[in-house]
Amino acid sequence: MSAPAETPTPPAPPKIPFQTFGQLEFRVGKILTVDDIPTARKPIYKLTIDFGPLGIKQCAGGIKAYYTKEQLVGKQVVAVMNLEPKPIAGVVSECMMLASFTETDLSLLRPDKDMPPGTKVA
Repeated sequence: MSAPAETPTPPAPPKIPFQTFGQLEFRVGKILTVDDIPTARKPIYKLTIDFGPLGIKQCAGGIKAYYTKEQLVGKQVVAVMNLEPKPIAGVVSECMMLASFTETDLSLLRPDKDMPPGTKVA
């Protein structure tokens, strides 16, 4: 009888200095609007998100397969605020929402209770 095959251990992610991580600015935002981006190659939404004193930002999110527009409007999310803006399918994405995901599912990260838009996340 042969021994069961071992599941390979995935490689550890590269380590970054704590100071580098500290440069990222995470904030709570509230989704105001969700629109389709018909010119996108993949199904994505254009979202407007209120970050309180930091203003309203646009975000292009590849979450259309996991959420309807109605499920997203009014939802709080956690986003990285200080990445360089990136054009995606004609939309300038000004922040990046955080999510946990598997090969078949995705869940946006959010506070476990309502927090004011713009609240820092650490």
